[in-house]
Amino acid sequence: MQSTNSEAAAPLGLLPKVERQRLHDTVVDHLREFIVEGVLAPGMKLNERELCERLGISRTPLREALKVLAAEGLIEISQNRGATVSKMTDAEIWETFEVMSGLEAFSGELAAQRITPAELAEIKALHYAMLACRAQNDLPGYYSRNQEIHNRINEAARNAVLRQTYMSINRRLQALRFRSNFHAQKWDSAVHDHEEMLKALETRDGKRLAEILRQHLLDKRDAVMQVGSES
Repeated sequence: MQSTNSEAAAPLGLLPKVERQRLHDTVVDHLREFIVEGVLAPGMKLNERELCERLGISRTPLREALKVLAAEGLIEISQNRGATVSKMTDAEIWETFEVMSGLEAFSGELAAQRITPAELAEIKALHYAMLACRAQNDLPGYYSRNQEIHNRINEAARNAVLRQTYMSINRRLQALRFRSNFHAQKWDSAVHDHEEMLKALETRDGKRLAEILRQHLLDKRDAVMQVGSES
């Protein structure tokens, strides 16, 4: 039986929107990753032509992605200067990490009460995958799993307001958190913290987990400030 024009057109009409959204999300993810890993360094002016060539896209999806990143505070867009990667002052770094340490601590306190066995098992699997990356000196792989562990703990807290605030502030700190592992000693210290986090989660010790997470973030802050003073 032959389809009518309206029946044939309906599903086809949806395809461009789906593909466009997928492209948009992919471009945003790639640019965010470039910023986190320092490929696009703080204060760097972004060359649209070079980015388009590197990503294999036109300027329209690139500019749409830049608007998203500007809303997240990762880049700054000026009519005269174009787009540049945001650069936080020392005071902003210090104060933002202080706030983030509190958000992480509260996430841990709630997660210890509310996490399910399945969620805990997923975090344990991520932890062991993270350790494997550390053994191979794979910082990007380590960092992605590290951040996913923090993310899962925040999700397990099951507090929508906390989640929204956490995501908004954490985006601004991701590049700095990545840099905090440049020194092997700091990296190994962070691994030890994660082992203690896992123990606290397993025993449902919310107070202990909150203490570990708070200090973990303050240590990250200190490591970032040290890297900044040496550069």
